[in-house]
Amino acid sequence: MTKLSFGAHPFLLGFEQLERLVERTAKSSGDGYPPFNIERLGENDYRITLAVAGFCEDDLGITVEDRALVIRGRQDDADDARVFLHRGIAARQFQRSFVLAEGVEVAGARLENGLLHVDLRRAVPEPVIQTIRITSA
Repeated sequence: MTKLSFGAHPFLLGFEQLERLVERTAKSSGDGYPPFNIERLGENDYRITLAVAGFCEDDLGITVEDRALVIRGRQDDADDARVFLHRGIAARQFQRSFVLAEGVEVAGARLENGLLHVDLRRAVPEPVIQTIRITSA
């Protein structure tokens, strides 16, 4: 029996990129750092919250690249004079990627008590009904 890929299903015209999108999402899962939550705030509103203890606003970067929300963190080790007896708070750089559906946009971001909140909003398109005129050959 031949396996039919999702993008090649006869009733799903123009969805060839969906399979690549699923593969890209699976590859971007990362190592689990930093931990994050995803919340649904309303019918079209979402929030991603990352635990970024020790990072300040200047250490963090948020971009949207080819329908992917990319959050990066990098701390400078400018204070080399510090001697840790125990270091349990991670200070490593990270990159987290989240693939955004078409129409989902970043509404804002804020850093609060060691948590980075990134709010997302999905724009609801107006329904379009189009009548196609049939012509004779």
